[in-house]
Amino acid sequence: MATIRSLLDCDLYKFTMLQVVLHQFPAAHGVYEFRCRNKQTAYPLAEIIPDLERELDHLCALRFQADELDYLRSLRFIKSDFVDYLELFQLKRRFVSVWADEQGRLNIRVEGPLIQAMFFEIYILAMVNELYFRRLETPAVLAEGERRLQEKAKFIKNLSNRQHPDDNPFLVSDFGTRRRYHFAWQKHVVETLVQAAPEIFRGTSNVYLAKELNITPIGTMAHEFLQAFQALNVKLRDFQKAALEAWVHEYRGDLGIALTDVVGMDAFLRDFDLYFAKLFDGLRHDSGDPYVWGDKAYAHYRKLKIDSRTKMLTFSDGLDLQKAWDLHQYFKGRFKTSFGIGTNLTNDMGHEPLNIVLKLVECNGQSVAKLSDSPGKTVTQNDTFLAYLRQVFDIQPE
Repeated sequence: MATIRSLLDCDLYKFTMLQVVLHQFPAAHGVYEFRCRNKQTAYPLAEIIPDLERELDHLCALRFQADELDYLRSLRFIKSDFVDYLELFQLKRRFVSVWADEQGRLNIRVEGPLIQAMFFEIYILAMVNELYFRRLETPAVLAEGERRLQEKAKFIKNLSNRQHPDDNPFLVSDFGTRRRYHFAWQKHVVETLVQAAPEIFRGTSNVYLAKELNITPIGTMAHEFLQAFQALNVKLRDFQKAALEAWVHEYRGDLGIALTDVVGMDAFLRDFDLYFAKLFDGLRHDSGDPYVWGDKAYAHYRKLKIDSRTKMLTFSDGLDLQKAWDLHQYFKGRFKTSFGIGTNLTNDMGHEPLNIVLKLVECNGQSVAKLSDSPGKTVTQNDTFLAYLRQVFDIQPE
């Protein structure tokens, strides 16, 4: 059975970012490269290449269905002309190359128009995960996954009884499409947790599941969106401001959570002035110490004389439910909070999960980079550009 059976089986932020790309820089060209950060895997990932090639062929034969297009039209921030474009849309197989290198490692490269290349990431990562874990699946593994899932359901059910009615709500969503064990398991996880505590577990980043289960699709922007502006027609020093401005121009108040860690929180806040702080509803954390990050956000809003209680902090980096609850308790008097949990929800089966990424490394023939607040998450293929980026934003090496 195919790993991807619908083009809607993707994270919302791909659609929201691609709408901006189509409207504002449709001619942009991108290169994405795959990396596996695991030091060791149960077997070499390159062994899945024949199956992955077949999955890619199947993916590139898919089209959006009429009911899926109708659902996208129902989202107020998705514009009609973008849905018209998606009605004609089909992924092109020629933009993806898959091979094993001399060390036997899996390599994947996506190169083509950004409006195509950007769409491949979630599908490919979900494929690699499902194909890899398919060989490891046993009844005992599924039983262990179910045991852990029922513990999570019990945990959030208990939390729903502990929330004080005057506190901001504890809100959790599934962000696990790219790291999932497989599609059926992700659906089972989301259904189970929604049923256990619908007032806590409110949404999913997966648009297909949001449609099927009638819950909220969650997502705004990813690192690749801001990184692309490092190679568009703006000064490098101004790329974050240009990206945020483009987002505001497109969505005019919708989808107002800004991602902060493309060049680190400190450099982000230097660009996130009163204008942007008033326009955006809040910030998303994806690297570094979340408590330090949130305290910096609080100090920044206070300096700008903005009531931080009106703003949302969204946390999405390596969370489980206990970590999310602890963060909610720490910030609840100062911010609204929400939490996107990925691997710990959709791939907590007892096996070591794959830590895999497919990241934008070039745009319009120029290198782009992400300078993370977490050691090891910095992404580039050009150390010279990385050094220049550090210099421009006054960031010390890790």
